[in-house]
This record gives sequence, C-alpha cells and structure tokens, in this order.
Amino acid sequence: VSFASGRTIRADTVIATDGAGSAVRQSMERDLADFQSSSVFLEHGYKELHIPPSATGNFQLEKNALHIWPRHKFMMIALPNFDGGFTCTLFLANKGENSFEEISRGFAQIDADQKEPEHLRHLRLSAAESVLEFFNREFPDAVPLMPTLVEDFFTNPTGNLGTLKCWPWNVEGRALLLGDSAHAVVPFYGQGMNCAFEDVRILDSLLSEPGAVATGSAIGSEPTASAGGQIDWATVYEKYGQLRKKNTDAIADMAEENFYEMRDATADPVFQRKRELETKLEQMYPDYFSKYSMVTFREDLPYSVAKQKGNAQDKFLMEVCSTVDSTVDIDVNGLIERIRSEDF
Repeated sequence: VSFASGRTIRADTVIATDGAGSAVRQSMERDLADFQSSSVFLEHGYKELHIPPSATGNFQLEKNALHIWPRHKFMMIALPNFDGGFTCTLFLANKGENSFEEISRGFAQIDADQKEPEHLRHLRLSAAESVLEFFNREFPDAVPLMPTLVEDFFTNPTGNLGTLKCWPWNVEGRALLLGDSAHAVVPFYGQGMNCAFEDVRILDSLLSEPGAVATGSAIGSEPTASAGGQIDWATVYEKYGQLRKKNTDAIADMAEENFYEMRDATADPVFQRKRELETKLEQMYPDYFSKYSMVTFREDLPYSVAKQKGNAQDKFLMEVCSTVDSTVDIDVNGLIERIRSEDF
C-alpha cells in the first residue's frame, strides 16, 4: 500500500475500509478486467438545518418521533437530539423548480466572488428572501421554530446522495473491500454503519470456522510458518463475498425505496392506515415484525430475507387498507393468522 506521504507498507493482505471514495477500489477498477462498478446518484441533495430547544430547554416538537414533511418532489425530516433540539434535513432536487440551485442562485454569485461588494449586497438579501419565501410556502409550521434558518441554509454544505455497488470485492487473497468501499448506500434506512459492522461480524465468523486457519495459527496473531499454518484468505474472501453481496444489494435497494416512500407515500391516506395497522399488530403480537422492524431489529434475519418478506407483507397490508376507511374496521386476529400462514 502506497501512501501520499511516499511511505509504502507491504502486507500479506489488505482489508480496505477507506470509504465510498476508496483508493483500493479505484485501483481494482483500473487493474481488474472483470471489475464492475456503478455509482448512481439521486437527483436530490441534502442540507442539515436546526430546530433549537425552547427557551426553557425543552423539545419544541414531540421527541419520541421521526418528523416528516412530505411534499412529493422533496421533503424535510427532523430527528431529536439529546440537548432538546432537532437536526432537520432538507432533501431537495439539485436543479430545476424548487431546487437548491433555484433557491441559492443569488448567494452562489456572491460566494464565487469571495467577497460582497456593494453592488452584490442586493443578491444576498434576495437569496435570503428566496429561502424564507420557499420555507414559508412549503413548511410554514416549521419556520417559527428555526431562528437560524437562513444562516444554516447558506453555511451548511449541500451533500450528495448516491448508491455504490461493485464486484468482485476481493483480489484473490491479497485484498478485500469492506463497508462503504464495497457498498455505500443512501441513509434512508439508517443502516449504513450497521451494515458495515455486520460485514466485520460475518468476516470474523468465517475466520473462526474450521479450515479458515490451518493448524497452529490463531485468530488475532500473525500466522507464520513456524506457527504451523496460514490463513486461507482467498477462500475466506470468496465465501464472504458470496454470502454478503445479495444482502448489501438488498439494503441498498430498500434504502433508496424508503426515500421515495418517505417523500411521497407518507402523505397517502392508504399508506397512513397501513402504518397505523402495522403499529397495532406489533403492539398486539410480539411475533409480528413490520418490514422496517425486520431490517432494524432482527439481526437473525439477513437483509435479503427481510426485503422479500417485507415487500410481500407490505403489498398484502396495502391491499387490506385500500378497502377500508379506518383500521377499526379490520379484523386484526384474522389478519395475523393470514400473515402467519403465508409466512410474510
């Protein structure tokens, strides 16, 4: 491995956890004829904003909730912080109508100039007015809670949202991609870091299997000839990739699907009834898990299985909820029996 400083380190194997911009992955992409990689970016970016605690230090919104302002083509969410405030995230198109480009146009000119001469001052004022006009129109209930809205909007960076998939993850036994370097995902299931930790857990379990390390070697020590054996990195890496790829693809797909669900479906009355029904089922039947709960709380359930079962369950519950005006009209006992018999 060669570093920018000029230092070079030689190793029997390299496990690359150097993120979505992985230098190791880029090297594999250049040097491996069969390497396939795709980076797909959403047309939306994101910007973090802030709702502070009240003057008395209390939450200004319900603290035990994810708050969503769905607007079909864009949305804002808010998550509680320990200090009584909320971190808000605005997800907005990068270009076009109701976009970061449209709202920020005047400010971008000032920023490019690196200073604010008198003739550009009106652009700063115009840009601030543009932000306030947009938020007062789209999120009028949130604006009074956000005293630093304009400052936050122009101070905080606009981030990109993308999904990375690639294959193969290893070069024989010499190198392995792990975590975001192999499978970066958008944040809409909150599983990016957890997925990477799960990578480590599964790789570690494979290293602990009989045959992974020859007699005399020990996990956690440097395998040497004098120790009586070597780790068979190539076999471990191949098995790891075959076990893991379908599951990282599944969480990547679910995370992107959840973006559109949060942005669009949460405003749909049928979807709202479905969520209410899921909550009721989870409270009444401990063995019932919604798709979200399967992904988040069932470590025994691989992402690919959670996706398959969750999608079937979602389709069934949406069909049920489309036939009623209220979840009160649904026979939940009969419903749970159907779910159990179908093994959703």
